[in-house]
Amino acid sequence: MAWAVLAAVIAVVAVVFVARPFLRDPTPASDRLDELAPEARHRLALAEERDRALAALKELEFDHRTGKVSDVDYRAQVGPLRRRAAAALRALEHGEQAEHERIPDQGERVP
Repeated sequence: MAWAVLAAVIAVVAVVFVARPFLRDPTPASDRLDELAPEARHRLALAEERDRALAALKELEFDHRTGKVSDVDYRAQVGPLRRRAAAALRALEHGEQAEHERIPDQGERVP
């Protein structure tokens, strides 16, 4: 009989211990889902610029192949679009390299 009571008490304590994180009321720092850090906002803007430039290039290529855009107009428009896409890609790549430089390796100490 004593063993049954002891087992029941241990079971109740175990259930309360395991359920404790689920019973607490979470208090988030912010409820806004669209709130981004300035670095994340900048990276998002660069990614959107890259996507817009690549989409414009794709559309220009399609229009040129279908004959909607002449060779002269194509040559005039393709260079600036390529430069715009390349600049956005370089900026994104530079940001990723900077992030990797800030994160120390596992064995490395942070000053």
